[in-house]
Amino acid sequence: MKNIAALLLLTLFLTSYIVDAAIADSSDCDEKCGVRCAQASLKDRCLKYCGICCAECKCVPSGTYGNKDECPCYRDKTNSKGKPKCP
Repeated sequence: MKNIAALLLLTLFLTSYIVDAAIADSSDCDEKCGVRCAQASLKDRCLKYCGICCAECKCVPSGTYGNKDECPCYRDKTNSKGKPKCP
């Protein structure tokens, strides 16, 4: 009986951890986009589009450039001209 209770508690803990990690709120987006756009020459534009992409995709790739394979939704978003939307 103790093993079942411990297993249930562990499952509950891991589930809540995974859900929290997958959902980005606006403060997470602000922080992650601040890192992503830190070296951008057009920082305001970078922050705007990164914020839009983060809100829709719930993730931002690490670093200031590249690494878009970490977030396929972010990587695959395009503008009306077919060019990448997310910085």
